[in-house]
Amino acid sequence: MIRRATEEDVAAIHAIEVASFGDPWSVGSFRSTLAHPQVVAKVAERAGKVIGYCIAWVVSDEAELANLAIDRAARRTGVGAALLDDLLATLDAQGRVTVYLEVREGNAAARALYESRGFMEAGRRKMYYRNPDEDALVMRRG
Repeated sequence: MIRRATEEDVAAIHAIEVASFGDPWSVGSFRSTLAHPQVVAKVAERAGKVIGYCIAWVVSDEAELANLAIDRAARRTGVGAALLDDLLATLDAQGRVTVYLEVREGNAAARALYESRGFMEAGRRKMYYRNPDEDALVMRRG
């Protein structure tokens, strides 16, 4: 099941974040982000447990996918695709014409997912990521 993320989900979201990224967001960052009116945040649940999340910032007719992560045990089961599809449907319904994101150049699985949903490479940010250091590809849909 996919639903809107709430304050009660922050601990589970943060645990997935820490397990997924070398430079994770803090608990405080998640709390303040979820409370922001220009944020669309979703979680995927299975058997009452949060197994993935995504967060997008929205401004005017644009949005930026800020974060998407799936619990290791639930990866490659379609959860990421379902979250992304739900988020894109929400953004489309709100009239968001263009969606941007950054992805690690070496994250082939994420890049393939984004490309399958119409995202195309629009630029590069040199040494954008840390732990390990790596370029980000800027991708755009719409």
